[in-house]
Amino acid sequence: MSTDKAQSWVYSEGFLTEDDTLLRARERAGQLGCTPVLPGSGAVLRLLAAAAQARAVVEIGTGAGVGSLYLLRGMPEEGVLTTIDVEIEHQRAAKEAFSEEGLRSTRTRTISGRALDVLPRLTDGGYDLVFVDADKESYPAYVEQALRLLRPGGVLAIDNALWHDRVADPARRDEVTTVIREVGRMVRDDARLLPAMIPSGDGLLTAVKR
Repeated sequence: MSTDKAQSWVYSEGFLTEDDTLLRARERAGQLGCTPVLPGSGAVLRLLAAAAQARAVVEIGTGAGVGSLYLLRGMPEEGVLTTIDVEIEHQRAAKEAFSEEGLRSTRTRTISGRALDVLPRLTDGGYDLVFVDADKESYPAYVEQALRLLRPGGVLAIDNALWHDRVADPARRDEVTTVIREVGRMVRDDARLLPAMIPSGDGLLTAVKR
């Protein structure tokens, strides 16, 4: 990457300033050892949720609630976020962030458990946006579940789609990089989807379900 391009990335990541609620959620994420969305990706998530007028959203991988806050800030007031995480401590931290945000309890539905156990119980075609940000090895299965859950015109967003700049390097063939690269191809080549790769944060692969 050229120096100018690197500076442009830094500039875009800091284009919107995060407030104290987001910064505290990031701090809790660091304490728990979970990696939240970067600010650039968060801003795109908020925009996608607002553009889609997303009233029903599924988040796979709650973490400490940083991505959740961005999604909720883009959703209408009556919108409900269903967020899934296998770690109870993560969801406790996220609930703390939701409380600081002043959200009504009816705005969020936190479900503890393995996403691949929870997702099949959710309603087919019942969601406006699905955000994938959990264990990378399961990304292919999460995408298939997301396609079932999304309504026509619904939005799919997948974080870490560039995976620390490894995905674009064909010499990188470790398991996680290979899985994420294959997911990119899967989304790109699926006739049911209209995709775009956004190089914000660690890469945000997005698509609209036709």
